Amino acid sequence: MRTPSSTGFDLWEAVDGLRETFNSRGSGSMRSGQMRSGQMGRMGRGDVRAAILVALAEEPMHGYQIIQSIEARTKGAWKPSPGSVYPTLQLLSDEGLVSSEQVGERKVYSLTEAGVEAAAEFSNGPTPWEPRRSWNSERNAALPRSGGKLAQAAAQVAQSGTPDQTERAVAAIDEARRKIYAILAED
Repeated sequence: MRTPSSTGFDLWEAVDGLRETFNSRGSGSMRSGQMRSGQMGRMGRGDVRAAILVALAEEPMHGYQIIQSIEARTKGAWKPSPGSVYPTLQLLSDEGLVSSEQVGERKVYSLTEAGVEAAAEFSNGPTPWEPRRSWNSERNAALPRSGGKLAQAAAQVAQSGTPDQTERAVAAIDEARRKIYAILAED
């Protein structure tokens, strides 16, 4: 029986949302954050992490400005989505490479000293604007299945776990999320 929790969060709805997201990845539609070239086929993503560091090396910016900066540098060939930029900004913040400051209604990001050093690595190396890999739904079919299994396990803990078990499960999922973003941030 599917009933929302006392907090109003419907875990089963979240599981269904994950399934829809992963199932849509196998279709012919482009993934957010991918490079675009007119109406031609799909291309691989550029290095979002490096692109953000390079953009912030010029000046502090809010997320939308970062997206616009990357789009301008690639002459419109690549416009990363907010869904790829903001999680990467959070990861860079967790790594101590960027800091943020609330300015009006926007959060403005700037490089820390460690971030300046990390951005400098890209000044003489390969450009972060070049594509890395394209999504191959057959090769990556295990990833959506694994995500679905994780969501089912989380739903089971939410349904019948003790408060302590729920707290530990949340911590484990948060740690897994950080590790997965770290994988994307690798060179």
